[in-house]
Amino acid sequence: MKKIACFLAMAVVAIAVQAESWIRVNQMGYLPNDIKVAVMIMEKAEDVKTFKVTNTATGKSVKIDKVKQMGEQYPFGGTARLDFSQITEAGTYYITAGSAKSREFKIGKNVYAGANEVPLRYMRQQRCGFNPLFNDSCHTHDGRLVLSGKDDNKKVDVTGGWHDASDYLQYLSTSANAVYQMLFAYSKNPQVWADEYLANGLPGKNGTPDILDEARWGLEWMVKMNPNDSTFYNQIADDRDHTFLGYPQNDTVDYGWGYGKERPVYPCCGEPYGLRKYKNDSKGLASSVGKFSSSFSLGAKVFEKIDAKFAEVLKAKAANAYKVGKANPGACQTACTISPYYYEEDNWSDDMELAAAEMYLATGEKSYLKDAIEYGRLEPVTPWMGADSAHHYQWYPFMNMGHVLLSMEKNERVKAEFLRNMKAGLERVRDRAGDNAFMHGIPFIWCSNNLTTAFITQAMLYRELSGDTQYQEIETAMRDWLFGVNPWGKCMIIALPENGDYPVDPHAPISKMGNYRLDGGVIDGPVYANIYKSLWGIHLRNEDTYARFHNIAVYHDDYSDYSTNEPTMDGTACLTYFLGCLAAEAEK
Repeated sequence: MKKIACFLAMAVVAIAVQAESWIRVNQMGYLPNDIKVAVMIMEKAEDVKTFKVTNTATGKSVKIDKVKQMGEQYPFGGTARLDFSQITEAGTYYITAGSAKSREFKIGKNVYAGANEVPLRYMRQQRCGFNPLFNDSCHTHDGRLVLSGKDDNKKVDVTGGWHDASDYLQYLSTSANAVYQMLFAYSKNPQVWADEYLANGLPGKNGTPDILDEARWGLEWMVKMNPNDSTFYNQIADDRDHTFLGYPQNDTVDYGWGYGKERPVYPCCGEPYGLRKYKNDSKGLASSVGKFSSSFSLGAKVFEKIDAKFAEVLKAKAANAYKVGKANPGACQTACTISPYYYEEDNWSDDMELAAAEMYLATGEKSYLKDAIEYGRLEPVTPWMGADSAHHYQWYPFMNMGHVLLSMEKNERVKAEFLRNMKAGLERVRDRAGDNAFMHGIPFIWCSNNLTTAFITQAMLYRELSGDTQYQEIETAMRDWLFGVNPWGKCMIIALPENGDYPVDPHAPISKMGNYRLDGGVIDGPVYANIYKSLWGIHLRNEDTYARFHNIAVYHDDYSDYSTNEPTMDGTACLTYFLGCLAAEAEK
């Protein structure tokens, strides 16, 4: 009996330590004409030369030999890319290769239909002022000026806008980028956006696409943040906010004016500043003021036929902001108070390039085109592209939309120059990916998913404007990365797809407290292990179920990991262009 028990124990141990393999697929699905590649990762390398794609409805399997062995890639003993682009028939499928079997996935023209509306769910949940998720209002006392000289302590009305992430701070830089991205997404594919919500975010129809209701919510707040020609505000609240974890309407933080009362309003400032020990490294106004200008310009164009009076206000403010930005070059950073964490943006010519390009489109004045070209030549390639690391939001926005507008210019020399710049960025990322099985060449800095979204957007726009398809494989690979083709097999957008393996324990009080569903936000994404280990107060509440998949980067579906599992407003807004394009494909 002892011998039998011993044999059974040894068998159990053998099963427990048996090497495993996994096949990662896009859980959202594939369009019929997509480049379709699954990635196989193996604890111990398997000699896989073929794989099968099986239709779950018919049981029919197709044997395919397009296997590209990618070799050992820590911590995996073997990796392989499985190309099944030849499968174009609509249906539900799964893949088997060696000892591994994938999740089921779909192929079809409509797999992305409606996906473009999902990020807007999160944007509505992030609203400050009246919040439709709670059917209640928050931060109605905002705010009081700080670091504003003789105006210190002055009461100003800056209610509205969006909370930046799972805390309740508000930044001009990320909000203006979110506004521009949504306006651009609408402009490129106006036919795909639904009208299911009112301007206040509650269910109902008002004759305006919901994406424009959302963009206007941000624009109206930006108008308040620019109350006159010489005044521009950059931020509401600061990191003292982090002492409160609860619903926004219950916020009790005391910034010196009473519990839950006014929050500090920081001006755009061209030199380092902060209320206490920690200071930022601001050197000018152009990064923030340029963002005001470009968003106001595009807003004026989009709303011209919807609300002409509002459009005129935006048009005037765009011209003035551009003038102020041109006179004050340099980057304007956010402020911190009790910790050293702030948005360390130190580029600004990209913001002025976009502002000038939008002013040129609005007025036709050649001086603006000349300015846009000169600003664009100061930063031909967004510096994170090809880099191994960067400071937090050091090069922001992560996508240079000014290059896109100049690539649409009728002047062939200008168009060719800025298409080359866009191409150079894509090339750098592809070079950095090297032989990575996932084709991932994006640095694992904080908010790496935002960089991934920016890369997809740039690749799609470059392909559309140039007709050059050589980056389509890596473009598709990065799209697939967001939907589960990554070491962790994790979809990076909450609730997309509905039946996908997406974050269920994100770093967000709304989700933690359990009474409301967090919906549609893109999470920060994997970060370098050394970044994760260096952050203040970082820890896990639960067991690290993804430990076996960590490499130089880590990801945790754990509330306490604010570095990888926190959704962000600006990253989510930046999904709207490429998901809008995919939805347009479904409509075709």
